[in-house]
Amino acid sequence: MSFIINLLLFIVILGIIVFVHEFGHFIFAKIAGVYVFEFAIGMGPKIWGFKKGETEYNLRAIPIGGFCSMAGEDLDDDELKKVPKKRRLQSKTAWQRFLIMVFGPMNNFILAVILIFLIALIWGGSTMNPTVTEIEANSVAEKVGMSKGDTILEINNHKISTSDDISLYLAVANQKKNNAIKVEKENGEEVVYKVKPKKIKVKGQDTYRYGIGIQQKKTKGLGQAFVYTYKKTCSIFKQMFVTLGYLFTGGIRLNQLAGPVGIYSIVGEQSKAGIANLIYLMAFLSINVGVINLLPIPAFDGGHILFIIIEKIKGSPVNPELENKIHAVFLVLLMLLMVVITFNDILRLFG
Repeated sequence: MSFIINLLLFIVILGIIVFVHEFGHFIFAKIAGVYVFEFAIGMGPKIWGFKKGETEYNLRAIPIGGFCSMAGEDLDDDELKKVPKKRRLQSKTAWQRFLIMVFGPMNNFILAVILIFLIALIWGGSTMNPTVTEIEANSVAEKVGMSKGDTILEINNHKISTSDDISLYLAVANQKKNNAIKVEKENGEEVVYKVKPKKIKVKGQDTYRYGIGIQQKKTKGLGQAFVYTYKKTCSIFKQMFVTLGYLFTGGIRLNQLAGPVGIYSIVGEQSKAGIANLIYLMAFLSINVGVINLLPIPAFDGGHILFIIIEKIKGSPVNPELENKIHAVFLVLLMLLMVVITFNDILRLFG
């Protein structure tokens, strides 16, 4: 029964994120006068839908992804369906095409901000102060001299502003070496500790523990909800950009990434912790989807934006056929990458 509930939650969460993303493309395409063939949630065969005006609105069988199919993405299809050239994507101004592409990710960011604000308003936010509230007995943190009340200022020369920063920079640190943790003691003295985490097994997985506890105070009220929303949203963006940086520099390996199967597992874990955790997960994933889609890689929204920028620099449009072929090639590569990530997810799930 829990499998079915978790699966439904997984479908609903991803469905909302995809719907919001594709609706951003859809609404600005309509405003710009681009011919939209189909607005779909899910992939694969159609299981339900209707047509209104020129556009088909469909729900498809595989509950991962979705798309907004516009004239100009397949030139042969445009000719076959006799779409007027003025209704095709390429006929629109660079600014109109930019808005069509950028508002998929922007809608994801807007959704995340709304969700985080609702969490803070209904369940309360937190102070997010990077101050140690507990040191485990006999832990590596206690042995080097860290104590309750220490405010963490830096980890390996990375500035720490919130409690989320602590989790982030300890997660990407080299766990086999000493890590420099700079703190401000309660008396104002600044001290740098060299700390190597203790390796333990948790549910068969290697885990590295420092023995540092950071308990946050709850915040309530409209004003505090705005403060928490700002801090938490900025924190998620920071996590995303730092993670991407470590991924491209090799600090994070490909097999550490999570795909659909991994996300399903996380949904199952968060569902046990309550609805607020599920809503936060949706906000977190929504920002992730938005940021990844803005990467300047063909097949992503950022790739389309990159071609618009190239067009403005060179003073003439990129050949539409060439651009579409480049997007198609990268789409295949991305699908292969997703297969690899999903395979790793399955290994972790049953490992």
